[in-house]
Amino acid sequence: MDPEYFKSHEMCWGTLGTMRPFSNFHPDKDAMEIQAALEKKDAGTLVRILTNRNNAQRQVIAKTFEEITQKDLAAGVKKALAGDLETLLLELLLPPMEYEAHRLQQAMTGLGTDEETLMEILCTRSGKQLQEISTAYTFLFKKDLEKEMKGETSGDFAKLVVALLHKDAGSGVVQKDITSLSASIGGKKADAGPWIDILTSRDSDHLNKVLMGLELENGQMVDQVLEKRFSGDIRLGLKVLVQCIQSPDAYLAKRLTSKKASTVQGIMVSHCEEDLLCIRAAYLKLTGTSLYTALQSQFKGDLLQALLAICRSED
Repeated sequence: MDPEYFKSHEMCWGTLGTMRPFSNFHPDKDAMEIQAALEKKDAGTLVRILTNRNNAQRQVIAKTFEEITQKDLAAGVKKALAGDLETLLLELLLPPMEYEAHRLQQAMTGLGTDEETLMEILCTRSGKQLQEISTAYTFLFKKDLEKEMKGETSGDFAKLVVALLHKDAGSGVVQKDITSLSASIGGKKADAGPWIDILTSRDSDHLNKVLMGLELENGQMVDQVLEKRFSGDIRLGLKVLVQCIQSPDAYLAKRLTSKKASTVQGIMVSHCEEDLLCIRAAYLKLTGTSLYTALQSQFKGDLLQALLAICRSED
C-alpha cells in the first residue's frame, strides 16, 4: 500500500467507502510509472497505484496515459496480466455505472442467467443509479437493458426485475400494504403481484414497517413465508429483495461469504467508494471474522494484495 495514501488531510474520511482520493496526485507521474510497469509486467506496481487512487483519479490516469503513450491503458493491462488480477484491475478502470452495466451483461451471457447477481445490483442501487446504469448499458452494448432482461428471464421473476429497474421510493399506507401482502399468501397459490408492486414502489422506511407488521400478523419471519409460499426464481428474487430492504449491508456481507472470486471482486469494486466500511462491519458481525482476515485465507499473491488494498484495513 502506498504510504502517501494516509498522509492526506483532504481525504473524505466522512464517507463510508474505503477507497478515497489520493492527496499527492500526479497523473503524469502515475502514467509513466504504469507504462514502465506494463513493459516489465510488474504487477506489484500496477496494484499499488491503481488501488490507491479513487475512480475519478483512475479515469484521469487512463486519459493521461493515452495522451503520453498513444496507447489504451486497459489494452496494456490485458497484454501484461492474466487471470483474476487482470480482471480486477480492468474493473477498477471502468467508471462505476459502466462497471455495473458490465456486471449485468455478464450475468445474462453464457449458459443460464445469474439471477442473484441481477438481484444484487437491482436491489442495492437507487432508482436514479439504475437509470444511469441503463444508459451506460445502451452506450456500451448498443442494446436496451430492459429488453435484455425480459429476454433472459420469465414469468413473475421477469416482472420483478423490470419493476426494480424502474423502482420508485413513493409513499403508501402501511396497514393497507400489510393487508395486501397477507391476502396474497392466503390462498392455495401465492400471488407474487402485490409483492412486486409494493416492494418496488415504496421507500425503505415504509417497507420495513410493512415487513415488521407482516411478521407480527403471520407469526413468522418474512423469509420463512417466502420460502414456504413461493418457488423458483421468484422466491429467490423476493427473498433477496426483502433482505436488501431490511439490511443491504448484511445481505452483501452474506454474499461475500460465498468465496466465489467474481462475487467477492464484484461487491468490493462496486462498493469500495460508497459503503464498504458498513459491509465490513456487517461481515464481522455475521462471521466473527474480519473481511481483511477472511481474504487472506482465500486469495494469494498480487490479487490478494489488491483486494486487501481495496478492503483497506483490519476491523
